[in-house]
Amino acid sequence: MIAAWAAPSAIVSCVLLHAGVATQAPVPPPPSKPIAFTDVTATSGIQAAMTSGAQPSSQILEVKGGGLALIDVDDDGDLDLFMPNGATLADPAKGPGARLWRNDGGLRFTDITQESGITHRGWSFGVAAGDVDGDRRDDLFIAGFGRNALWLNRGGGRFVDATDAWGAAGPGGWSTGCALADLDGDSDLDLYVARYVDYDPTKPLAPAMFKGQPVINGPKGLSPLRDVVLRNDGDRFTDVTDASGVGAVAPGFGLNVIACDFTGDGLVDLFVGNDSSGNHLFVNEGGFRFAERARRLGCSTNLEGIEQATMGVALGDVDGNGRPDLHTTVFSSDTNTLFLNRPDGFWDDRSSQFGTGAPSRSLCGWASILADLDHDGDEDLFTVNGHVYPNATKATFDSEYAQPRLVLERTGKRFSPLRSDAAWLAAPHRDRTAVFGDLDGDGDVDAVIGELNGPLRVLRNDHDSAGDWLVISLRDTRAGSRNHRAVGSMITVEQGGLSQRRWLAGGGPFQSTFSPEAHVGLAGKGPVKVTVRWPDGFEQVATAEPGRRIVLDRGAP
Repeated sequence: MIAAWAAPSAIVSCVLLHAGVATQAPVPPPPSKPIAFTDVTATSGIQAAMTSGAQPSSQILEVKGGGLALIDVDDDGDLDLFMPNGATLADPAKGPGARLWRNDGGLRFTDITQESGITHRGWSFGVAAGDVDGDRRDDLFIAGFGRNALWLNRGGGRFVDATDAWGAAGPGGWSTGCALADLDGDSDLDLYVARYVDYDPTKPLAPAMFKGQPVINGPKGLSPLRDVVLRNDGDRFTDVTDASGVGAVAPGFGLNVIACDFTGDGLVDLFVGNDSSGNHLFVNEGGFRFAERARRLGCSTNLEGIEQATMGVALGDVDGNGRPDLHTTVFSSDTNTLFLNRPDGFWDDRSSQFGTGAPSRSLCGWASILADLDHDGDEDLFTVNGHVYPNATKATFDSEYAQPRLVLERTGKRFSPLRSDAAWLAAPHRDRTAVFGDLDGDGDVDAVIGELNGPLRVLRNDHDSAGDWLVISLRDTRAGSRNHRAVGSMITVEQGGLSQRRWLAGGGPFQSTFSPEAHVGLAGKGPVKVTVRWPDGFEQVATAEPGRRIVLDRGAP
């Protein structure tokens, strides 16, 4: 079944298949209009600051900031916004509280926190949105310092705290990035929670020394916490960290996680971005067993074999070979890394070849996304930045504390920095997290950016061409399916000889969520062929007209 809206429907066909091979994409033409955004925060109805300790920061618990989630709370087809929010060292369990905004269209939002029943006030970091209990409503898992939390969506914009009933509180300590995905192929959403360091807020750490300057202590010298894996058993989570094999792996300083089929075998794997330690790639071997393969396959370190301070992670098919690649953001005086996923299963650091590394050297990168911002048929890179040390300057650390955003425009086979004095790009901030999606229904990718102890900012994408895009949502309404948004699917879009791929993955840019929709910019003309490989390997083919928002429904087998 296929549905379309936001323009007159023009669906040509829908065919079901069981096999298909995507072809490598040719080089698309250059964009015709520069990438540009406008800050519309003042008129958006989103007026909030993201709390994370005091400003300026003095302890490591204060510097990471929190996450954001795009979630369709009321199932009306647009993306609402959730901020779990943080707290302070004075009372880590009682911050100003989470906030939830309903999307009213036209980039205008209404705060519905009170009506929602969400009373969460813990110091939160990561957040994941997805249908945990299989009732076809999107729920919220919050990873934080101390207790984690699970809020189940009961419809009508109302949520209930199901943390204890579902065994979701966790082992305590500091949890960060998290991802909901079907890790064992039983059609419900399991949970991976990255964790950071063992830290006691009642025992402040003395400053460390870095480049001759006193700085916030950690994570080096502190004890890393092992990550947690929870299996969804229908009405509660069961800790399978040890049984899955994840518990046997030496922990890193985990900050972010992406759940996606990186090997192409139909099983969801896990990439964990670790701070100041090697990344992890947990390859799914079936039966809820994982093998850590990052160092063997080439995505643990950069090309020089250096363990980086990975924070944000972007996902996309940069080289057009049909496999998901990764772009990781890192600390300043280093360069962000572009890992290409080769057909033989190994990964290559191609940051220099594609031009993604050098422009990031003076920046401390956080949330990052690969998205076609200008609708020229390839994906650009948008990264938010900000140093962790309040005393950072060019003179002391070769990097300022507040930093501009970095947009790398894809032109042919390389990325080039977008140059602009516009405030949305050039103004310095202490940015940490961000979420990206079509928030106003006009077919381009907008953004909400969270600043450390600063305001949320809403950016409208000013791309103005009509009919050069497609937004795809998936629904699995079969009886017994509990993964109704089909997390783990791959979508291939073909038009005029150009082939593009998108993945509906768990996790997000930094302690946040990817949009549940797939956005594709279209450089050509005429009908578009859409092929979906659903999580169980089943393939569905449809034809759609450009400039549409479509829903593909798996329906009956």
